[in-house]
Formats: sequence, structure tokens, C-alpha cells
Amino acid sequence: MSLQLRAPRAVTGAVLATALAAAVAVPAAATAAPKDSGWQKDGLRLNAQENRAVDAFLDRAKDAEKEISAQVRTVASWSDAELVGFDKRLKTEDSLKRKIATWLRADPEQSVHDALGDINDSIRYTFQWPDEAYTGGAETAARMLTDYGHTNVRWSNTWKNRASYKAINTAWADARTKHKFEIQLHTPASRQAATDTHPLYEEQRLPDTPPKRVEELARQQGEIFAAVPVPEGAAELTAPAARVPAGG
Repeated sequence: MSLQLRAPRAVTGAVLATALAAAVAVPAAATAAPKDSGWQKDGLRLNAQENRAVDAFLDRAKDAEKEISAQVRTVASWSDAELVGFDKRLKTEDSLKRKIATWLRADPEQSVHDALGDINDSIRYTFQWPDEAYTGGAETAARMLTDYGHTNVRWSNTWKNRASYKAINTAWADARTKHKFEIQLHTPASRQAATDTHPLYEEQRLPDTPPKRVEELARQQGEIFAAVPVPEGAAELTAPAARVPAGG
């Protein structure tokens, strides 16, 4: 019995094109990430639902920022403050997601919405005055923010601390959207100290930093902050009184 071999089928242009398209599509489909697989970076992770919640929060921040920034610029002008780092007023996506992912890993019982509720600095500003103008400028700025209808939700005055961070960190709930924003009140020296100590602080908080190195980093930061002059009256500045509604 003789074997009959089937003649090879002619390969047309259409067949070849179809085969090539299939060959390209298969690896692409195999390696493509799911449409919403969440966020992960440097060992931190947000699942899809958490990631969507943070994205929505960032969208709300961008919407609120426009009106808030216009008012903040007016407050800075009237209080004779230098508005420092205005181009970095919006917290970046990766920075916020890293912060939320870190909090959720530390407290797995906390929901992403609870964590986002504690975020004050998705919109942030820095006011700076010379030492001699600091106290009066800070008082004016706080009063004007209150007059705009913003609610003060945080007032952390650390000027009394001799060898640690010096400034007044404030947070406000926007009058219209209720979205929270941060304003730090600095002098040139206190802001420079915060900048100079930041890499030391970042190294200090790493989990694998040896205890002796942690002590040394704390000592270095303390020396830098201790050298910052305290403006007259700064340590006594307190949060502004709540605004009384008209007719109240």
C-alpha cells in the first residue's frame, strides 16, 4: 500500500494576515493587566475597590482646589505672607495612595473611607513671614480663613517645643465642599529646618534603621530645630474662634 501525502495548502494573503493577528493578540491578552486590578508599589497595595475610592477622593480634591486656591491667595496677599511651593499644592496620586495603603496595612480593620476621612493634606499650602511679621500675619490669615466660612479642624502649634519641629500646622474644612485642606505657617528659618531634617526623619522611620542610628538621627534633628528662632508671641497663638452664623 502506498501512502498518499496531502499537498500543502496554498497560503493566501488573507490567511497569513489572520494568523499574524492571532499570534500578536494571544501574548497581549495573556500579559494584559485586569481592567481594574488596584494599585501596588514598593510592597504596598490597594485592592480595586480601595483604589477607586482614592481616585474619587483625588477627583474631589481637584474640584475643590480651584476655589480654595483663589481664596488662599487672597489671604496670603492681605496677611503679607509669601505663598511658598504653590505649584505643589495638590498631593500626588502615588503619595496619597502610599499613605492610605500604609495606614490600611497598619490597621486592617479600618476601611478606606475611614482612612480618607483622616486626610487633611490632599490640598496643602505654606505661608511664610519674616520673624517680626509672623505673629500678626498668622492671626490675620486665620481670621480671614474663618471669615470665608472655612472650619478650623486642626491647630498644632509646636513653637514651644525647643528641640523638635517648629511651626503651626493647620487644617480646614472647605465652606462649600467640606473637603479638608492644610496650611502650614512658617518663618524662613523654620521652613528651612523642616526641609533639612526631612531626609533624616525618613531614614529614622525606616524599620531596618539600627537603634543607635535612630538615636543619632533624632539628635541631629533636635540640634537643627533648636537653632530656629521663635518669633515673639508665636508660641501663644491659638486656633481662631468658630465663626458665628448670621442671625445666630
